[in-house]
Amino acid sequence: MIDLSKMDKKSLARVFDYSILPKDTQEDAIRKGCALTRQYRFAAFYASSPFWAPVIKEELADYPDIEIGTGIAFAWGSQTPSVKAFETEEAVRLGCTAVDICMNVGALKDRRYDVVSEELRLFVRAAGSAVTKCIIETCFLTDDEIAAACKLIQEAGIQYAKTSSGQFEGPTLEQFMVMRRTLEGSRVKLKVAGVKFPRPQNAYVFLLAGADRIGTRDAPAIIESLDLLRQIGMLPPYQP
Repeated sequence: MIDLSKMDKKSLARVFDYSILPKDTQEDAIRKGCALTRQYRFAAFYASSPFWAPVIKEELADYPDIEIGTGIAFAWGSQTPSVKAFETEEAVRLGCTAVDICMNVGALKDRRYDVVSEELRLFVRAAGSAVTKCIIETCFLTDDEIAAACKLIQEAGIQYAKTSSGQFEGPTLEQFMVMRRTLEGSRVKLKVAGVKFPRPQNAYVFLLAGADRIGTRDAPAIIESLDLLRQIGMLPPYQP
C-alpha cells in the first residue's frame, strides 16, 4: 500500500495516469497534455484513442519511464473478443506501452464468463510487453459482479483492475473495497478512474484505501493540493 507520508509532489506524481477525455482529442490538447506530463513526470499519459499514439510517442521520446496509454473498446466493452484483440495489437504497433481494455459489461452481467475469459486471454496475448489494465465499470455492477470481474482479471494475468472508464459514474469507496478484498494477496494492482468531485480529496481517499494508481484529467490539481490537505490534517505530514 502507498505510504503518503513518504511522498512529496514529485514522487506522488508517479502514481497518477494523466488523461485527456474524448472531447479534448485535438492535436493541440494532446501536445499540451504531454507537456504537463513531462513537467510532473506522471506515470502515464492517456488519450482516448491509439490514433494519437505517434504524437504522444514523439512528445515523450525522452521519457521512456512514462507509459503511453490508451483505451480499448471504450466504454461498454461490447466489441467481440477478436475485434478487441485487433485494437490492442494496433495500439501497440502505433506506440502504446499501456492498454486499458473495457470488459464486456453485458456479457459479465449475463454470467457469460467464457466470453469474458476469452476476450481477456486474447487481450493479454495481443498486448505483449505493454502494461495491461482492465476496466470493469463498477457503476453498472453489483458487488457480486465486481468480485466476479476481479477474479476473471486475476485468472487472465492482467496487471491492473481498473474501476471505471471515467465516462460514466465513478466508483464508490465501498465498490473499491470489494475489489481490494477480492484481489487481496494477488499480484493484481488497483487503478481508480472516475473520481468524483471534490476530486483532490476523493483521490487521496482512494490512495489511503489502497489504490495503486489514479487515472484522471485533474492530476495536476490533485498534486498541487497536497500541501493544503496536509495543512488541514487530512493527509499525514511528510516524513522523508
